[in-house]
Amino acid sequence: MPLSPGESPGLLLWHATLRWQRDLAAVLTPLGLTHVQFVLLACTWWLNSQGEHPNQLTLARQAGTDVKMTSQVLRTLEQKGLIERDVDPADTRAKRLRVTDAGADLAPRAVAAVELADARFFQPVPLAEAVPLLRRLAHPEAGTSPSTPRS
Repeated sequence: MPLSPGESPGLLLWHATLRWQRDLAAVLTPLGLTHVQFVLLACTWWLNSQGEHPNQLTLARQAGTDVKMTSQVLRTLEQKGLIERDVDPADTRAKRLRVTDAGADLAPRAVAAVELADARFFQPVPLAEAVPLLRRLAHPEAGTSPSTPRS
């Protein structure tokens, strides 16, 4: 017998994801960012703060985004004056990424807004429970060996 819609973990996750995305859009829209733009700007800003100037492939891997879509969104962020894409001297086909002063100003404000929205969204579930579950769902290959207990 199939599960009822209210008992389907996939459907419940879908609905939770949609609600979370609406919450993030509500805090990012006033900052002039879409969710994907935020993720790529924040990842670039973070990597730059670690002394790295990633290329688009490195950024896509960090963000978990498609490489072609990443390139398109980065062009938009560049047009907004939030990042710069410079030719990599070691590989002229690659672009090195750097947040501009405007991007470095916006990124931490956007991160703070998203973290506040996340705190409100996840408030009903203690982070000590939510984070390990989400990590297992996002990265099932980590810690799923037969000798690793799954709780």
